[in-house]
Amino acid sequence: MRAIPFLLILALAACGNTGGLARDKDSPYAPRVARADGSVDGLLVGHRLMEAGEYELALKAYYRAAGNQGTTVDVLSALGSANLRLGRLGQAERLLRQAVKKDETFVPAWNNLGVVLMERRNFGEAERVFRTAFALDSGESDDIKANLALALAKIENPAYDSPDISNFALVRRGSGDYRILSRI
Repeated sequence: MRAIPFLLILALAACGNTGGLARDKDSPYAPRVARADGSVDGLLVGHRLMEAGEYELALKAYYRAAGNQGTTVDVLSALGSANLRLGRLGQAERLLRQAVKKDETFVPAWNNLGVVLMERRNFGEAERVFRTAFALDSGESDDIKANLALALAKIENPAYDSPDISNFALVRRGSGDYRILSRI
């Protein structure tokens, strides 16, 4: 007999409005979903997918990061790098130009823009972009130095090809750790 009042109270509590995913009747948008504070960073996921060669999935992860963080310089640079890997040079160039416009001191975006310009056979501008990346990096990155050397060699002799340095692009990981990813 004691169980009946308890079950009655429990049933009435279940019928109440908890305010969960209730939608404003005047809003054309879907209800908001509460995100856990411990959600995984889309940039980190995207970087790992890029390492694994899953460029399309990385692009989706970067778009999720853009939805969560906004179009920060990190996100724009990552989106540009993923599009570069997918061969979407026009999109990559546009995104990387937005990134360097947003933060003119962001070395990975400058370098990756140079890589796009090299792919598009715009060696003169690529050389200037690599010089900017090299100067901002204070000449500390051998990879940027190699990219600059390749651009200079291509300007002097457009038929020049070096298998040692033409297959790499610089991608940012974290706040200051750089990783070279091979196109092979």
